[in-house]
Formats: sequence, structure tokens, C-alpha cells
Amino acid sequence: MSSDPSQEPQQNSTLEEIRATRLEKVEQIKKLGLNPYEYKWETTHRAKDLQEKYVDLANGEEVNIEVSVAGRIMARRNMGKLSFFNLQDETGTIQLYLEKKKIQATMTGIENAFNTLIKLSDTGDILGVKGTIKRTEKGELSIYVGEYSLLTKSLLPLPDKWHGLTDTEKRYRQRYVDLIVNPDARQTFRRRAQITASIRRYLEQQGFLEIETPVLQSEAGAQTHVHLLPITILWTWNCICALLQNYI
Repeated sequence: MSSDPSQEPQQNSTLEEIRATRLEKVEQIKKLGLNPYEYKWETTHRAKDLQEKYVDLANGEEVNIEVSVAGRIMARRNMGKLSFFNLQDETGTIQLYLEKKKIQATMTGIENAFNTLIKLSDTGDILGVKGTIKRTEKGELSIYVGEYSLLTKSLLPLPDKWHGLTDTEKRYRQRYVDLIVNPDARQTFRRRAQITASIRRYLEQQGFLEIETPVLQSEAGAQTHVHLLPITILWTWNCICALLQNYI
């Protein structure tokens, strides 16, 4: 076991070594009296909402309105007493502006709260934060963090940020990783779910009954499948007709 769990293994380390290091960090978090897997975090906004609402905020300006967001840490840049995290939720990304002085002043219940976050967090972790909105001098809309909570400690690293997840087989076998790092994949799944729900709502409004048939079972569960077979065929045929009428 390494003497300093805050140090992430080098890029050539195995996944087992990285996982062991992050498990050490989990134990360190517990020793501080914190829960590395929180049950709840109340949010007020999403990343996309904030980006749209404060699109006209000038460089260097700050809005003294507290917001609360939660998301996955996609990138970290530490500059001593100042750090920047990129936080991603289901709608987009937003930068976290983490200043040691402010965090230490607001989170008095945790000793060295700023250093604790820097040392025990990694990319891939899910973080909840509260703070005000500001745009940096370089023009990046940010949340000026006053309070944070580590909601979920990730035990494995994300794919390389420059190359992403390029292995096609791995994308299909580890779809959860693909959805984390690939915005196009998330958008595809979101649209598929919306289309499926829309078709289902339309057919329900027309009085159709949805029937699930055990196509992957070797034996039928009951004789009711025989009686419902005509309804199933009618449901399928009208699905096709509805699609032809509305989309062709």
C-alpha cells in the first residue's frame, strides 16, 4: 500500500493498482467522518441552464445568487491555493472555481476542507457543490464554490481525455463508459428513449394494448399467449402503419 493515497499512480499503472489507490482514498474519507457514497444532494440548476441564463455575464463579473449543482469531475487543474474542475451533468459541463480561502471559511466543520478535496478526489468522481456564479477574466462561466460534498468516489479512471473511448468493441461492452465520455452516444440514447416513449403514448391514446411476448424463453409461460396473439399482431401492424403515416 502506498504511503500517500493522494497520489494517483502513473499512466502505465495497472487498473488494479489504480483501484487499490482509490480504495485507500475511500478509507481516508471515512476516517474524516465523511460518507464517500452520499445518499442525496439537492440541486437547483443544471449546467446547461446556467450556461444559457448567464451567457451575457461579462468577464470578471459575479452574481451573488447561490446555486447548487452535481455532476462528474471530468478534468482537474490545481494551482496551489486555486483549483479548477470541469463538472459534467446530463445536460453539459461547467467549470468549478475552487479558492482555498473561501472554502476554508465556509466549511469550518472539515479540517483543511480545500486540501481534502484536492487530495482525495479524482476524475470520474461525482461531486455536489454550492456557490455563486462568476465569469473568470478569461471568459469561462464558473461556479465560485463555497461548499462541496463528494457524492460518489470512482474506483477506476476515465479513458484518456484526448483520445477518448475509440475501441468499438469496448464501447459496446462497456456502454456505461461510452455514455460518460461520449456526448454523441448520450444524445443518441436520449433521442431513442424519447422516440420510443412518443410512439408508446400515441398508441395508448389510440386505445392499443401493449403486450410483451417471451421471445427469448424456450417455453411459453401460460396459454394466455395463444389468446393474445391476434392482439399482439394487430398492435405490431398498427405500429407500422402509424410510423408510415407520420414519418413518410
